[in-house]
Amino acid sequence: MSELIEKIKSSEGSPKILKNLYSEEEINRFLNLYKILPTTVHNKKQNVIKKRWLQGYDKILEKLFCERLKNEIGNFKMDNLQTEDGKDIFGLIQESHSPIGLHVDSGFNIKNQIYKQTLIPLTPVGSTVIFKNRFYGNSTSFTLDPNELKKKDLGYGQNKRSSEHLELYGKKPFDKKIHEKYLSHEKIENLAGLEVEFIYEWELGSMLIFDRTHLHASSSNIQGKKIGIATFTKK
Repeated sequence: MSELIEKIKSSEGSPKILKNLYSEEEINRFLNLYKILPTTVHNKKQNVIKKRWLQGYDKILEKLFCERLKNEIGNFKMDNLQTEDGKDIFGLIQESHSPIGLHVDSGFNIKNQIYKQTLIPLTPVGSTVIFKNRFYGNSTSFTLDPNELKKKDLGYGQNKRSSEHLELYGKKPFDKKIHEKYLSHEKIENLAGLEVEFIYEWELGSMLIFDRTHLHASSSNIQGKKIGIATFTKK
């Protein structure tokens, strides 16, 4: 396992923003894709609608996305959940009315050499907070909520719940100004020991690329709703 972690670390780097990667027409094409895809999950508690980017709905977009991503990160494989009939999906399109909490999208197969993940905004208002802190276990939502921590019987593709991050990164109090401006939906105690690496202010046409080991969270800055596409790769 330590050998795999070293391989993962060898491909890590700083978050990267690609501006003007997608035209207005292409963004509208993504939005149309979102409209026609079937809903996968409507989490009313989190007020989030998730749709899997299923293959075959827009092959032009699939080719476009893969070619442009390969130009930036080199060879990769998609690391996504599969449909019921075993087909790979390209990612998740999420419509969020409330901010998503602290988590890591490191996958569900501990044997995979995880690589980069991407975020494409389809609406102009929003921001994503990337932390310097990294995690090398499976996909996890980090929380202090005792009811969340009790959840053990999780479904396919659901993050485990954990508070172990508070033992990994020390007890340094989190920056109060950043908490107030960007992360007011999180208990500041849940952010102890964390340091911000980068705050991505959403901009139409851009794409964020960052390592899948980075802890991250939505900011609390949402005007009504925001829609974005998240994709996940491996080596």
